[in-house]
Amino acid sequence: MNRNSRVFVAGVSTLAGRALQSYLRKVGWCVLQSDVEPDFANAEAAYNIFEKIRPDYVWAVAGKSGGIDANQNYPAELMRNNLLAAAHIFEAARRVNVKKLLYLASSCIYPRDCLQPMRAQDIRSGPLEPTSEAYATAKLAALKLCEAYRRQYGVSFITAIVADAFGPETEFDPKNSHVIPALIYKMHRAKIERQKEMSVWGSGKPVRDFIYSEDLADACLCVMENWDDQEPINLSASNPVSIADLAQLIREVVGFSGRLIFDLSKPDGAPSKILDAGTLFKLGWRPKVSFPDALKKTYEAFLADQPLL
Repeated sequence: MNRNSRVFVAGVSTLAGRALQSYLRKVGWCVLQSDVEPDFANAEAAYNIFEKIRPDYVWAVAGKSGGIDANQNYPAELMRNNLLAAAHIFEAARRVNVKKLLYLASSCIYPRDCLQPMRAQDIRSGPLEPTSEAYATAKLAALKLCEAYRRQYGVSFITAIVADAFGPETEFDPKNSHVIPALIYKMHRAKIERQKEMSVWGSGKPVRDFIYSEDLADACLCVMENWDDQEPINLSASNPVSIADLAQLIREVVGFSGRLIFDLSKPDGAPSKILDAGTLFKLGWRPKVSFPDALKKTYEAFLADQPLL
């Protein structure tokens, strides 16, 4: 892989996709792109774009995502979109003889009560977390399909499992977003409305593992250049934090002076999701942005995007 390689990010409408495309260009890669992002859930659209640009290296990050609310209300949509997008990208990449492909799965594919920190061999060792079962099932099936392509066709398709990603590229719609953008949105609104208190879903006890979007993009490039194994590799900054502590950090970043109330009537999700990043760290990778700075950058992007909220 060199700077003359034809590289393609399949899914630039996603957080990971936007971050990857921006970062690759920033560090000097020439990233192929189409005039309009194709719908990879449509087979013809996927095959046409791959036939047109014929990339050498592909990051497969297409597919809809969302938090607990989206999983509860749109399970079929989440599953269908992710399964179809992954299947079409893999087949399109095989047809045009892509040299290497990296598929990104989510940490929600690990069992709900998985041993911590979670390792690749723990996949399918127990039931999934019910509140994210739809999305997790689709991502797990896609990961296994990627592995199957590698076994059957001898292609260099690899997989990675990503911690909860966030950053300026994130979607801040509280109905579709994950915990950090949802808290930023709610906390900022509470601040400008001068609310005396703000509710946070659940007990605040669950622990999550986060990775900043630019660090994720850097890790994806590191893995593409240095990893070629059938076993999935975890992408994490090894920075676990409880939801309660996270809410307090965001409270400080946003400048909300009210009280935080934890709503026990709302689900917690999995009690703990911490990825073992040992393999990634052995490749020489380390995060470059501290967690507090990453939260500040994300909030600044939110303010720039929604100044009138």
